[in-house]
Order: sequence, then structure tokens, then C-alpha cells
Amino acid sequence: MNPTLPTSVELLERALGYTRGRLALVTPAGLDAPTPCADWTLGALLAHMDDALDAFLEASTGPVALTGDRTGRRDGVTVAGIQDKACALLGAWTAHAEGRRRSVAVGDRPVPAGLLVAAAALEVTVHGWDVGRATGELARIPAALAVALGPVAGALVTDEDRGLRFAEARPVRPGAAPDHALLAHLGRVP
Repeated sequence: MNPTLPTSVELLERALGYTRGRLALVTPAGLDAPTPCADWTLGALLAHMDDALDAFLEASTGPVALTGDRTGRRDGVTVAGIQDKACALLGAWTAHAEGRRRSVAVGDRPVPAGLLVAAAALEVTVHGWDVGRATGELARIPAALAVALGPVAGALVTDEDRGLRFAEARPVRPGAAPDHALLAHLGRVP
């Protein structure tokens, strides 16, 4: 899978729009709420989202250094800060979409820029869904967004990722809604 950068930027914009609505429901009192990810609180998830946005922003300016796991809750992470980084991320990659940026070094590997931005869209969307669940909102991922993210998830989340970054894929019935199929592939119970 190798989506074009303009296509991936459009996908990222849709992902950010969906997730912005979920983030609007976060309150300071709810930061200890559980999420669909085992052993993660909403506060830890927000810290992870903040860190992921930092990495995708770093990729927009040059190579991404791979560092250790930083999934613990960090002081100073706010919804407003996450939203600001998300806007900066979209702006940075929108500027690149009209240029000639073809790949990004992640560690020592070149990754097509379109695939990296599609990965950002997947990350943003699924964690937006996680935030919604943690706040008690049951907003589904829009079908068209889930359909577009399905191939991204299939390409990026493989059996080697199971048990490390993702839970085992969940069974999904034939003809399941696109968001249910996407979430099940990522180890979540829709």
C-alpha cells in the first residue's frame, strides 16, 4: 500500500475532524477513566496521543528518532495542546502535499510520506474512538472514514504487532459495518 500524500492529508483532515468531537467531551475529572486499551486511563491515552502527534510533527520536518515507550501520563498534557498540535500537523503536511516530499526516515528506514500520514490518520481516528468510549460517548467512526482506513490498518497492523502494540484481532461477522471491521482488526470490541 502506498497512498499519495495529498490523499493521505485529506484522510488526516477527516480523522482530525472526527477526533476533535471526541476530545470536546474530556474533563479533568475524567482523566482516570478506563479506556478500551487494557490498563490505560484516559490521561495516559491523552499523553500517548500527544507523544504520537509530536512524532508525526517531527516527521514533517525531517527524520524521526525512535525512542523508548513513553506511554505514561505526562504532566501538562491538555486537550487544547493536543488540538494545537493536530492543527500544526495538518498544516505541515498540507504544505508538503503540494511539494515533492516523497519519504521520511523513521529510525533508519525510509517510509513513503503518504503512508506515514495515513498511519497518522489511523492513529488519530482510533484513539479518538477510544477517547469517546472513555468519556461515555458512543460515536461511531463514519463509514467512509473507516472504509478508507481499512487498507491502512491491514498494511500496518500485522500479526507481529499483536500482543505488543495491538491486542489480538477480534472476530467480525460477515458484512459487518466498516467501523466494526476496522476496530475488530485493531483488537477492539466495537
